[in-house]
Amino acid sequence: MIPVTPLTADRPSALATEISERLNSAIREHLLAAFAPDNTKSLRTFAAPEAAELLGVSGQFMRKVHSEGTIPEPKDVRSGRRYYTAQELWEARETLEKTSRKQGRYIPRRTEGEKLQVWQLMNFKGGSSKSTTTIHLAHFFALRGYRVLAVDLDPQGSLTSMCGISPEIEFDGLTIYDAIRYEDPVNMADVVLPTYFPGLSVAPSRLVLSEFETESAVHSNPDHPFFTRIRNALAQVEDEFDLVLIDSPPQLGFLTIAGMAAASSLLVPLTPSMLDVSSTAQFLELAGAYMAVIEDAGATLEYDSFKFLITRDEPTDVPSQQLASFMRALFQDRVMSATALKSTAISDATMLKQSIYEVVRSEMTRATYDRAKNSMDAIGSEVEQMIHQAWGRS
Repeated sequence: MIPVTPLTADRPSALATEISERLNSAIREHLLAAFAPDNTKSLRTFAAPEAAELLGVSGQFMRKVHSEGTIPEPKDVRSGRRYYTAQELWEARETLEKTSRKQGRYIPRRTEGEKLQVWQLMNFKGGSSKSTTTIHLAHFFALRGYRVLAVDLDPQGSLTSMCGISPEIEFDGLTIYDAIRYEDPVNMADVVLPTYFPGLSVAPSRLVLSEFETESAVHSNPDHPFFTRIRNALAQVEDEFDLVLIDSPPQLGFLTIAGMAAASSLLVPLTPSMLDVSSTAQFLELAGAYMAVIEDAGATLEYDSFKFLITRDEPTDVPSQQLASFMRALFQDRVMSATALKSTAISDATMLKQSIYEVVRSEMTRATYDRAKNSMDAIGSEVEQMIHQAWGRS
C-alpha cells in the first residue's frame, strides 16, 4: 500500500503536480496488482451452451460436429463438459463457414461492395456511458465473428485501458495521435494493435492526443483540412475490418469533429435526466453548426444512422421513464428501442475494466447478470440490424 502522508506543496502548481504524482503512483500500483504478473488481460472461457449461442447453433449441432471431427475438441474439457476459448470459437467459425451452404452464416463479414462501417459514439457530457457502450459493442461484434477496430479519441485513454493496454503503466508505443498528427504521421497499420480479445484490435490513445487540438488550430490548411485526417488514417486499414467504433472525448473539439467527418453513423448515448438531456441539446446545437462549417469547407457528411441510446436506464424510476418517453415522442425512431440498463453487474465489471461479456455468470447474482447481458445483447443486435441495412442485407 502507498503510505498516506499529508500533501506538502504550498503553491497551487506544485500542489497539482504532487496530487498528480500521487494519483499516478496509486493507479500504477492498482493496475500492477490487477494485471500481475505480466500486466496483460486474458479472456475467460465459454461453456458449451454459451459457445453454441455465440455460433448461432444448437447444442445438438455442436455435439454432432465434434463427433464427426468437423471441429476439434477444445483444450479445456472438465468432467465431460467443454469450455472454449474465444480463439477456438473464432477458428470454429472459419471451419464451419467452409462447409456452410450459406455464405456468411458463421462469418458475417462485409463482402465486396459493402462499405466499412464507422460508428462514432459522442456526447458533450461525461458519464453518458460512451466508453462503456463502445467496449460492449466491440466485444459483442467480435464474439460474433466481425473484425472490429476500436479507435480511442479520448486523451484520457479509458477505452485503451479496457482493451488491455494501460497508458498508466509504461505504455510508450504508437497511438492514434501518431497516425493523424501533422508532422511525419505514421501509417495507421503501425498504430493498430491486436488485443487479448480475438477479432478486436485497438488504435490506442494517450494524453499526447490532446496536442491534436492545439496543432489543428495552428496548422489550418485548406488543402489538408483537419477533418480529413481520421478518415484518411482509417482508409489505410479499411480492408482489414468490418466495423470501426470511435470513442470520442466529452467535448466538441477538433478530434470529435474529425471523427464525425470519418463516421458512417453516429450514436449519441445519454442518460434520462433533464440535466443530461439539456447538455445533449446544447451539444447537438453546436455539432450542427460545426457540421455546416465543415460541409462548406468541402466535407461530405452522409450518415446511414443517427441514433440516440438511452443509458443508465432504470425501469422502476418514474421520472427517468417519463423523460425517456419524452425523448421517444420527440424523436421517434431516432431513439434506439434497446436501452442500456443501470446495473451493478455492468458497474462492477467496468471498475475492473471489463465488459459484461468477460464476467463469469456464476460469480454474481444470475438474475442481475442476465438482465445486464440481455440489455447489452439487445443494443448490439439493434446496431447489427442497422449495419446489415446499410450493407443492403435482408
